Amino acid sequence: MRKSRVTLLHLGLTGLLTGLHCYSPAQQVQVQYNTGTTYQTIRNFSASDAWSCQFTGNWPDAKKNAMADWLFSMDTLGDGSPKGIGLSLWRMNIGAGSTQQGANSGIRDEWRRASALALDGTPESAEVKAQLWFMQAARSRGVEQFLGFYNSPPVQLTRNGKAFATNKVTNIDSTQYSAFAAQTVKAVQHIKTATGITLDYLSPINEPQWDWSDGGQEGSPYYNREISGVFKAMHTAFKSNGLTTKLLVGEAGSHKYMLPNSDRPGKDDQVKAFFQKNPTTYLGNLNTISRTIASHSYFSTSPAAEAIDLRKRVAAQVAGVKGLEFWQSEYCILGDNAGEIDGNKKDTGITAALYVAGVIHKDLVYANAAAWQWWIAISAYDYKDGLIYIDQKKEDGNYSDSKMLWALGNYSRFVRPGMRRFEVATTSNVQASGFAGAGNKELVFVLVNAGNEAQQVSLVNARGNKNTSAVPVTTYTTSAAGKLLKGSATAANTTIPAKSIVTVILQTKKK
Repeated sequence: MRKSRVTLLHLGLTGLLTGLHCYSPAQQVQVQYNTGTTYQTIRNFSASDAWSCQFTGNWPDAKKNAMADWLFSMDTLGDGSPKGIGLSLWRMNIGAGSTQQGANSGIRDEWRRASALALDGTPESAEVKAQLWFMQAARSRGVEQFLGFYNSPPVQLTRNGKAFATNKVTNIDSTQYSAFAAQTVKAVQHIKTATGITLDYLSPINEPQWDWSDGGQEGSPYYNREISGVFKAMHTAFKSNGLTTKLLVGEAGSHKYMLPNSDRPGKDDQVKAFFQKNPTTYLGNLNTISRTIASHSYFSTSPAAEAIDLRKRVAAQVAGVKGLEFWQSEYCILGDNAGEIDGNKKDTGITAALYVAGVIHKDLVYANAAAWQWWIAISAYDYKDGLIYIDQKKEDGNYSDSKMLWALGNYSRFVRPGMRRFEVATTSNVQASGFAGAGNKELVFVLVNAGNEAQQVSLVNARGNKNTSAVPVTTYTTSAAGKLLKGSATAANTTIPAKSIVTVILQTKKK
């Protein structure tokens, strides 16, 4: 990273909404920004279709379209507030075939089984048809990036004929890597034929550090040497079939596995294992591999000081490989997080939303994540894992949004692919970040005020080459009172309500 002429704490930003509500007197905060110092280029914000979309995609049209609008739409409502959060990438769970096995799959919860694509010309399962509906709904609403992922190799290729492991052993033999790769090529081609969508990315391995032997869902452990073998087989198959889809490496179960000396020897130090030249596991010379290393934010979000330190170390490790990007590719609230928040029991209100927004902030600002991706978009569980919640019913039911959906929208709707993060600073406890598009014509600030008092913010251009204090800004606020409510203020005087996530848009040049 380059040092700025202004001392920054990687926090900061601007404000919100005046005149719509009565607030207690706000604290005065000066926020400095410097568009001359930039960091990562943002690629996408995303969520996945596991596991509920295999059913909700077959719900009545009005209901599934309403849910698709919340996730993907870039349209606006009559008051100017967004209709949806405008996700820019959609993740499709390519099933290993546990659905077709039914109770014999050994996966107790049928909602966590996954259906295999009909690659042999037989009729497509209802579950896959539902997933493909969501893919097409995403594309029709402007989503341009798509990723397919496996949790397990297809069941016909696994050691035990199941979609989860036995006795913590990797559930595919090396003699089957080429067959797995061939099946993956067929899957990419099949999705293209069925939907017209070419997957931009394919992730064949998920959270290889875990044991995946409890029958809770599809999954398999892998050592780095085995991961490398799978990807080399995939590379050969993709190249020989002329696929443009890039292979995404990593999907580690926690950020710490990007680094050495963890509790999973042989499954950690993944930046070095795959992208620093190594005679056995190196993948960086294969042109089908995305220059990206991905991991998940689980078990790394608390306490705050440790979470920040870990992300800084990940960023430094990735920066040691020229041209390599880091993605945070899966998160929902798990565990007790050092007493900060418990993943059990769903929370559709602002408390969970503020926590999620804080995790996004840390991943973007301290880990330099170029992408940030949520786990399940639609949940049927009493857990903090959904952006949208539904009844656990296959054909029809009730559905509702959550403030976690709209908090993610404070980023995904406005921080678009191709924007670059720039330097922002404040001495307040507001978590904030700034992003700019081409030519710095529009500056997007996202701030998280988890405190009990409002903040009065003044935006200051640290470069000192233009006074923007009187420039109007547009604000979008997610709080207990609303979701991405549109408001207005000025750069010199913006009120950020207590317990809110605010996106502030500053036009520096006329459109």
